[in-house]
Amino acid sequence: MTYEKAYKKLEEILEKLEEGTSSLDESLKLYEEGIALYRHCTKLLDSAEMKITKIIEKDDTFEEIDFTFEEE
Repeated sequence: MTYEKAYKKLEEILEKLEEGTSSLDESLKLYEEGIALYRHCTKLLDSAEMKITKIIEKDDTFEEIDFTFEEE
């Protein structure tokens, strides 16, 4: 699953949980799915950060830079 799809699904789950209309069982399932999606997104972001760090090259040496992802 792509980062964008996982993030969108995570947002949908958060909205459902915030509504407070789900049963306890459904809320627990949504929470578990949300945690799995959060971990998936975090893994993808960590992987992207490593790739970006590896491709930044300056004067024939790699230079590590700090960067952040901004939300729209």
